[in-house]
Amino acid sequence: MALSLKTIAVLLPWRRKPSHADELYGSIVAQARLPVFYQGFGVPDTLDGRFVVLSLHLFAVLHRLEDGGGAAASMAQELADHFTADMETVLRELGVGDLAIPKKVRGLAVSGAALLQGYEEALSKSEVALAASIAYALPLDEASAKLASARLVLYLMKIIRHLEAHSVADLCAGALTLPEPCAEGAQGDETKR
Repeated sequence: MALSLKTIAVLLPWRRKPSHADELYGSIVAQARLPVFYQGFGVPDTLDGRFVVLSLHLFAVLHRLEDGGGAAASMAQELADHFTADMETVLRELGVGDLAIPKKVRGLAVSGAALLQGYEEALSKSEVALAASIAYALPLDEASAKLASARLVLYLMKIIRHLEAHSVADLCAGALTLPEPCAEGAQGDETKR
């Protein structure tokens, strides 16, 4: 039985078209890299600080996809896979050796999943609990973490409310708009990512 070239093409990663998860994850990362988080919100511009900001944005999108059914569950899994692959890339860029990468990635995946689960549990309780969860994750002293988390929780809640009005089908198609982060808590314009 002969295989067609079309069948073989799916096995060649450089021949695959980017998925909608690539677009969606790219939008999440682009938003998390905005300088306002590190210049205006008080989050340290370190690997740990960037990890927290990225995890907050990923959490908001995963939270929206949570009850969306089959396509949404598939997209959520793809986003989690992208997050894990992204962590592996960061570790390689930091010079972690090939033999240590799998163990470190597993550790980061577990801590990332625990962080996202912690956000979800805190959100189900209150915004105050969510702010405390964010403060705990931030690599700052207690007073600075509380100040930064107070700003971040307002922004995160703005994202969550915005995404509640956002179509899950649009998210699954890679379309994502996010509110503009304003460190002073002012309402900003939406940005299309």
